[in-house]
Amino acid sequence: MPFLTRLFVKTALVYFIAALLAGLLVAARPVLALPSIVAALTPVYFHLLMVGWVTQLILGVAHWMFPKFSREEPRGHDWLTWTIFILLNGGLLLRVFAEPIRTVNTDPLWGWLLALSALLQWLAAMAFVANVWPRVRGH
Repeated sequence: MPFLTRLFVKTALVYFIAALLAGLLVAARPVLALPSIVAALTPVYFHLLMVGWVTQLILGVAHWMFPKFSREEPRGHDWLTWTIFILLNGGLLLRVFAEPIRTVNTDPLWGWLLALSALLQWLAAMAFVANVWPRVRGH
């Protein structure tokens, strides 16, 4: 299994555990009388689960399993795959921190940071499509 695939998969596994922990905290909040900011982890839970776990796992496996790009670069451009990894994870981590803070701090900066996080993830998706598109072809 290529290094970048292992990196995507192992990072996805970390996000899976983090998502389940966030979900546990949200569910336990009323019972344990946790602070109200914990309720703001609900969207964080969904993003960790869907972007961090599911999307990242899919991107890693697709990087590995899709047909070869060329003999010299069988999985496309490694620099582009690194870019995808950095953009996706940078956007997700920014969201994980900005989302709960935005609920208790009305400074518009936090809304802008959420918009930036979405832009980074969108750019990662566009880079993934650009890197994988040539590998999706007929015989």
